[in-house]
Amino acid sequence: MNVEEAIKTNARIPLKKRTIIHLSLVYNKVNEQVALTLKPFEVSVQQFNVLRILRGQKGKPANLSTINERMVTKMSNTSRLVDKLIVKGYVNRTICEHNRRKVEINITKNGLQFLNEIDGMLFEKEEEILSDFTELELVRLNELLDKF
Repeated sequence: MNVEEAIKTNARIPLKKRTIIHLSLVYNKVNEQVALTLKPFEVSVQQFNVLRILRGQKGKPANLSTINERMVTKMSNTSRLVDKLIVKGYVNRTICEHNRRKVEINITKNGLQFLNEIDGMLFEKEEEILSDFTELELVRLNELLDKF
């Protein structure tokens, strides 16, 4: 993706500014592709991320703070995301018996089945997005991104 074409300019953009713009454009493109893949399932990228975090808990409950810490995109509306997933039957929320102020969130069997259903489609989309890269290029790209 050529940055200058994407933002429709002929002006010379300083390298560091061009890099920041480029990273933003790539992020938006990847996010858009993932969102389009998830759209038929009526779940947002953020809701999907919450489900994956909860699946990663391997049956142990999580609280809102834990979920928010592990989110790829940090947001203040994690509670609202969980509420939407509860309505869909993908997660449940319970009050901890030992500490009534602690709210525990678990993924349901429906949530796990949903993730299993779309995992393959998302894997294919990720493969498609990265299809122009060799394994070595992906390793190098990750090394460079780790510097952030």
